[in-house]
Amino acid sequence: VQLQASGGGLVQAGGSLRLFCEASGRTFSSYDMGWFRQAPGKERELVAAISWTGSSTFYADSVKGRFTISRGNAKNTVALQMSSLKPEDTAVYYCAAKTGGYSTIYQAWDYWGKGTLVTVSS
Repeated sequence: VQLQASGGGLVQAGGSLRLFCEASGRTFSSYDMGWFRQAPGKERELVAAISWTGSSTFYADSVKGRFTISRGNAKNTVALQMSSLKPEDTAVYYCAAKTGGYSTIYQAWDYWGKGTLVTVSS
């Protein structure tokens, strides 16, 4: 079982990036999927999540109106479109999957991908 995240990089404040996560090794169509981030010295926080049906989403207050989460038709991919990026968005971003509804508690998530670094310069 693998979650593979990609799309991170360096961008100037106000710019955009799109993160992409692909799940393999099993069927994730019935899994809720999410994006967490962790900045140096800070706890891992849930940024956005999407239900297994794609009909329900969650966004942290800090990214509402700027980030959009979506999942592919095959349900085993999830993307995070990030716009109007700020220096405080700088972090390692992780995709994750779980069943039974999303949770803001990272220990509740079952599967994790390796992180992808997003750096926003001022």
